[in-house]
Amino acid sequence: MRTIKIFDTTLRDGEQSPGASMNVNEKVQVAKQLARLGVDIIEAGFAISSQGDFDAIKKIGDEVEGPVICSLARAKEEDIKRAWEALKDAPKKRIHTFHSTSDIHLKYQFRVSREEALKRSVGMVKLAKSFVEDVEFSPMDATRTDLPYLIEVVEAVVDAGALTVNIPDTVGYTTPTEFGEMIKAIKERIGDRAVIAVHCHNDLGLAVANSLSAILNGAGQVECTINGIGERAGNCSMEEIVMNLRTRSDFYNAGTNINTKEIIRTSRLITRITGIPVQPNKAIVGANAFAHESGIHQDGLLKEKMTYEIIRPEDIGLQQTELVLGKHSGRHAFKARLKELGYDLSPEQTEIAFEKFKHLADQKKNIFDEDIETLVSEEVSKMPETYSLVDLSVSSGTNVKPTAALKLKIGDNVIDRMEHGDGPVDAVYRAISAITETKSSLIKFEVKGITGGTDALGEVVVYLEEDGRNARGHGSDTDIIVASAKAYINALNKLAAKKSR
Repeated sequence: MRTIKIFDTTLRDGEQSPGASMNVNEKVQVAKQLARLGVDIIEAGFAISSQGDFDAIKKIGDEVEGPVICSLARAKEEDIKRAWEALKDAPKKRIHTFHSTSDIHLKYQFRVSREEALKRSVGMVKLAKSFVEDVEFSPMDATRTDLPYLIEVVEAVVDAGALTVNIPDTVGYTTPTEFGEMIKAIKERIGDRAVIAVHCHNDLGLAVANSLSAILNGAGQVECTINGIGERAGNCSMEEIVMNLRTRSDFYNAGTNINTKEIIRTSRLITRITGIPVQPNKAIVGANAFAHESGIHQDGLLKEKMTYEIIRPEDIGLQQTELVLGKHSGRHAFKARLKELGYDLSPEQTEIAFEKFKHLADQKKNIFDEDIETLVSEEVSKMPETYSLVDLSVSSGTNVKPTAALKLKIGDNVIDRMEHGDGPVDAVYRAISAITETKSSLIKFEVKGITGGTDALGEVVVYLEEDGRNARGHGSDTDIIVASAKAYINALNKLAAKKSR
């Protein structure tokens, strides 16, 4: 049975989803979880696109063990060199360079001939090869490229040293039958001289189907993202491609190195960090993926789970484990549980997370793994604080005008403010806005429960916009008003950090 390489591009293409940008610490946190998940390659970013991407690639290369760390680079000398600078200290590294090949792109975007595009592609593969052994090349918009010319480009870059040729369906245009025939034609021409990869977008809802068709026709690597996030309608969903191959290995005669028990944890981490929710009916990781309401289905499941479940929930890590720790638990037990959950925190981060845990244990009866993961995610991805919440009290009711009394620390100063509002959250936000004198606009406000019960840890996600800059903030607490304040302040801190760059 063949092993299909999983190339995760959540940190590059996935981050290009509107509102999904991550800071360096968040990217490192995701990369470490992807390593636990068992991905073969992590595309950590696009080194030349920003200093933040460069720093993230470099830090991931320094700190994340296991997967190959990859940077994207256009077929330009400055891009290749910048990618090398970011990657050079990583134990396992890859430069992924690309150039469009479709006549549509060459005529209207690049304004170059086919001959010039071919020349640039070969030249930049050779340049990348002078820095690293592992070079990947992508003919962008391959599925709208004349097939004989596409094959000519693929053969030329393989001869130039590319070990992987990625065939991207850049605009989600192709169909499974058509794409399969394209991959088969390329495979027949290059044989085993290079791995054929595919990168399918989901504009017509066929990204996973097209990727599976490619596997049947010789592809050995699939480029995908957690929860299928990415440009426009997103990318091929990693969890779907992996569980298709696992569940129907008899048909595909192929599998992956993925530890499927980490799928749910990875999916939830991406949701927490990006603020992009998973639709309830999403395959594999949606809230309803293993829910059964029909009486006929329930009857069958009670008799034999195989009647209506082709995947066991446990196989993707879907189990709510109660953490048998409480307010009397010590640091050693807490550290041991963090290790079991896959977290490797610094002593300072562990101590802060422990204090948050003790505070939470005083507030709610049962503590679940999801609660701990939320607390830890907050600590790992924390931004430098321009503003911090010192104290908050709110009064509201049917016959009381909602009022918030708030203390906010700015630098060495603690400022008090009292404001009224249409509701308690509105009053809190008016007070924060007045103290910080922010000119930002609140674009989006979302509330959700991390676990069940009236004492559940609640999470709030907000989106702010100011002068063309966007920031996403999140906060959690058993008191949803406090969580709302934390989320707003978190977003303001991110805006402040962007202004100072």
